[in-house]
Amino acid sequence: MTRISKVFDTLASQGKKALIPYITAGDPDKETTVPIMHALVEAGADVIELGVPFSDPMADGPTIQLACERALAHGTSLRDVLAMVAEFRKTDQKTAVVLMGYLNPVEAMGYETFVSLASESGVDGVLIVDMPPEETAEVDSMFEAAGIDFIYLLAPTSTEERIKTIGKVGRGYVYYVSLRGVTGSAAIDVDDVSRNLDRIREHVVAPLCVGFGIQNAEAAARVAAVCDGVIVGSALVSRIADQVNNPPQAITDVSGLAHSMREAMDA
Repeated sequence: MTRISKVFDTLASQGKKALIPYITAGDPDKETTVPIMHALVEAGADVIELGVPFSDPMADGPTIQLACERALAHGTSLRDVLAMVAEFRKTDQKTAVVLMGYLNPVEAMGYETFVSLASESGVDGVLIVDMPPEETAEVDSMFEAAGIDFIYLLAPTSTEERIKTIGKVGRGYVYYVSLRGVTGSAAIDVDDVSRNLDRIREHVVAPLCVGFGIQNAEAAARVAAVCDGVIVGSALVSRIADQVNNPPQAITDVSGLAHSMREAMDA
């Protein structure tokens, strides 16, 4: 059983839902990423999605695009991101960590090298936005052998065929994109999300986690009522952007928002 599976099993036994914050590694700087990760855990995070900065994050809106630009300006590489996970693991062996990003940095490093280093660093899952399940067949066995879950995206426009495919090959959890658009888009329609998740559950047994459009504690609580986990990214990254020259305050602000979401979800 992977660390991600253990997290969801434990939460289910407690009647709770997962809080999954996303931050971009290297933003506002390399030195602050791991302290932010620990602060998020103290605030109630169950899984952390750690974004690998990329020059063309096609699925992301302006907030995360700018975070990637800031991280890349600091020279943050994929190896740096893996080193951050290894540093985090020195004092946290419980919280699951998922790397979220795009295919180019992984291909540049090489699949075998990436899987080996990710496993050594303590990575639990990967979500490669531009790598659909049809293209992972040859490499997924390497990830599975290393105990790394390959996580996939589903959206309101996903066909029944695609849902069935991901139901067969997805591990860890499935990331349901609640909106037709990019990260940081408009407010979420929980009723629409609920209807689509009912459709997806006919073919998918993995936990269903919802992201995009979750901006505050109230929205997190409403979404948590219809899914297994709440993913929040742009709302947190924008807090970092507001305090880009004051990393300690950025940590405080990010932690505060995550804590308010945790409390609202549990309530």
